[in-house]
Amino acid sequence: MADTYDLIVLGSGPGGYVAAIRAAQLGLKVAIVERELLGGICLNWGCIPTKALLRSAEIYHYMQNADAYGLSSEKPSFDLAKVVGRSRAVSKQLNQGVTHLMKKNKITVHMGDGALTAANKLTVTKDGTKTDLEAKHILVATGARARDLPFAKADGKLIWTYRHAMTPPEMPTELLVIGSGAIGIEFASFYNDMGARVTVVEMLARIVPVEDADVSDALQKSLAKQGIEILTGAGVESLKPDATGIAATIKTADGKSAERRFSHCIVAVGIVPNTEDIGLEKLGITTDRGFLKTDPMCRTNVPGIWAIGDITAPPWLAHKASHEGVIAAEAIAQELGNKDVHPHAMDPLNIPGCTYCHPQIASVGLTEAKAKEAGHEVRVGKFPAIGNGKAIALGEVEGFVKTVFDAKTGELLGAHMIGAEVTELIQGYTVGKTAELVETDFMQTVFPHPTVSETMHESVLGAWGRAIHF
Repeated sequence: MADTYDLIVLGSGPGGYVAAIRAAQLGLKVAIVERELLGGICLNWGCIPTKALLRSAEIYHYMQNADAYGLSSEKPSFDLAKVVGRSRAVSKQLNQGVTHLMKKNKITVHMGDGALTAANKLTVTKDGTKTDLEAKHILVATGARARDLPFAKADGKLIWTYRHAMTPPEMPTELLVIGSGAIGIEFASFYNDMGARVTVVEMLARIVPVEDADVSDALQKSLAKQGIEILTGAGVESLKPDATGIAATIKTADGKSAERRFSHCIVAVGIVPNTEDIGLEKLGITTDRGFLKTDPMCRTNVPGIWAIGDITAPPWLAHKASHEGVIAAEAIAQELGNKDVHPHAMDPLNIPGCTYCHPQIASVGLTEAKAKEAGHEVRVGKFPAIGNGKAIALGEVEGFVKTVFDAKTGELLGAHMIGAEVTELIQGYTVGKTAELVETDFMQTVFPHPTVSETMHESVLGAWGRAIHF
């Protein structure tokens, strides 16, 4: 007889395990199915270990520039194996933490490959043994994987995805990065700081194309100053690994193609949802270009089947998946009779995005161009880090904060940042957008001095011609 639950979560990434915990908190009997490692890609092979790598690169960068702070560091060097080892240790610690949380919340964990056999049934296969499970509701949170180039699949030796790039067999000397989204730019920044010569190829007209144009321009100039070659409006037509590296044919913006040599290549051209072999086809779940379509509460078109995270619509971000996990868990509990929960749909425009390159970039809401396209009359404030005392003291004067407001209502439409620790600062604007604050709320808020956060205040003031320090 099949094990029976209120909710089965298929996938234990930042969406799946959070959904399982929230559902358990609400009194549901919950199981989670995971084929590899608790915590999913983000914790084990994505967000967290890359930040550990980037932290090592950041410290190495400061060691190499110690003289600017009146310090000395003779011949700084690094041990790549130890850098990678620290990153893996961080992931292992967090994986163990998720394991503890499953036990603490009395969530049953089934390790193996899960596949839906009906709207309320799921089979887990582990080492040839099948276990049948049943649930009133099933939440699909299987995530996504890196997209391969059709003409050159990643081999882990010379052609890498993000996963290979986190555990490199050797240090690249000449690195080609294809794609300038968050993943591509973060690895370009990491390997450049560690001493590789890096070239980034982006087919669109500017790097980090989802960001505000001013941020894209500033980041491109900064990375170029650091020695990274950036080719926009360009494409890679072929990749041919051989005994001494990779031959890449690159078509540049002027329409000319030429072959260039690299030691390694990272492919960062998007993701593919993990929908194969999990039983979705036979259930008739509606998809859009392979991604599951859901309503604002994360329901699919099949009653009892829910979906969250990278298997659904963008943005494909861990914190978006986690928040969807809470929404779905509460909506499921409500359907099962809990009258004390009141789930709220998430507004995609209130989801912040962060890229942990050097300098960092972060944003929330509409870009200036998108705000104008949407018909808003806008007021824009822009305050440079060079006008901030704390940034000067830190020696981090590169970057700015840009805010976009509706000129008539004072609504914050978007905020865009580049500079030191902006990935920590952006949450201030995210709270403001979620709470529907207007310009006077931000203006009347007291920002502590001296902090880099004062640039946020000055940017808001600047939108109304009231900036004090610029």
